[in-house]
Amino acid sequence: MRLAASMAEEFRRDIAEAEATPTAGYPELVRRFRGPVPETGGDAEDIIRELGELARNGIRGTTAPRFFGWVIGNSHPTGVAADWLTSAWGQNAANVQAAPAASAVEAVAVEWLLDLLDLPRTASVGVVTGATVANFVSLAAARSAQLRKVGWNVEADGLFGAPPIRVLIGADAHTTVYAALKFLGLGARRVREVATDDLGRMLPGDFEKALGEGEGPVIAIAQCGQINTGVSDPFHEIAPMVRDAGGWMHVDGAFGLWSRSSPKLRHLADGVELADSWATDGHKWLQTPYDCGFAIVRDAEAHRRAMSFSASYLPPANEDERDPSAYVMELSRRARGFAAWAMIRQLGREGIARMVESNVAVAQAMAAGMAAIEGAELVCPVELNQFMVRFGGDCDVEEGDRLTLATVQRLQKESIAFAGPALWRGQWVIRFSVSSCATTMEDGAITVEAVLSAWKAVQAGA
Repeated sequence: MRLAASMAEEFRRDIAEAEATPTAGYPELVRRFRGPVPETGGDAEDIIRELGELARNGIRGTTAPRFFGWVIGNSHPTGVAADWLTSAWGQNAANVQAAPAASAVEAVAVEWLLDLLDLPRTASVGVVTGATVANFVSLAAARSAQLRKVGWNVEADGLFGAPPIRVLIGADAHTTVYAALKFLGLGARRVREVATDDLGRMLPGDFEKALGEGEGPVIAIAQCGQINTGVSDPFHEIAPMVRDAGGWMHVDGAFGLWSRSSPKLRHLADGVELADSWATDGHKWLQTPYDCGFAIVRDAEAHRRAMSFSASYLPPANEDERDPSAYVMELSRRARGFAAWAMIRQLGREGIARMVESNVAVAQAMAAGMAAIEGAELVCPVELNQFMVRFGGDCDVEEGDRLTLATVQRLQKESIAFAGPALWRGQWVIRFSVSSCATTMEDGAITVEAVLSAWKAVQAGA
């Protein structure tokens, strides 16, 4: 364990100071690790040392300060340390009796979470792997509540013969929400997609039209932080419509929900508190290690009904105890509450707000710097921490796609900063996500120069 701690400390120090973070390719890494099944055991220190050597340059620099490829936090050292203890303690956070400290720390961490995000303090929270599962859990509660209104017990009777649920979702919703609908039997293609504006916000007029197109239980899915533009849906306008229709509104707020933690930015998510459930991540703007997410549900009874189960060998929770497994899919699961508690203690309310605000300021400065590059185009204004750049100037779409993809490929090859491509409105862009507490204004400036260098190399035909 001491060897692993030493190796981890060395890695984090090196990656934080690295000028470039090149990564070996998958085929090479498979060849390194591959071999016959070991017939006998080995020495623990030798195995850990070998693992570090084999994996070292195949570890993507997601904790490096110039990683902008996806919305990924820094895995802050305090959270990592708490997570090491979690592994060493070996707690299965299935119930209070099995893991009393894990259950208690999770109960406190979710209370703090609701306070930080200013969501209903009586809401229930399931601590899950991430926003993908948080969307699933929240929508399972929605499915339960909406079918119960029309006399159907989905937990007991399943979906065969159940009244159909109408699902409304924005045309620019994240793919993980569609995955949750698929897993829940609600269908990824049976949804009514609501038209959106140029930045991906649902249009209230089309939303109202969609609500009036049929009868029966309704689940509406909004988002707080569109994955490409960072914008949020007009909650104040659509939430009352959902309420008046007797529906349930869920919000996918994987990263955008954390704008609520900042007095300067919370207006970007005004009205999100009117929803019935929310999904967000800890391993994004709370900077916890992977994995950590939160399924937040206003109707705690519907949440428990959708998730809880029992067996004779499982001890029942007392009335004054919060059963951690009543709000998640798993029974056996990691005690994620320790790292979440530690990170909220580490950053505090002021530190979380300051970090989010800093990331937004860096994103705005980076976007302005790249927009000033001749031949570059800032695809949308920077509202939160996401922005997109496209190259080619006035050339046609096909040539612009080629130049943009070539630029991102060159940027990744040079490894000074990492960003990735995305399709937006039928055109390829380079998308930047600024979400690490390690990222500074200087890192942003270095990245602008790296993008300019990559673009010049593409223009020169390198």
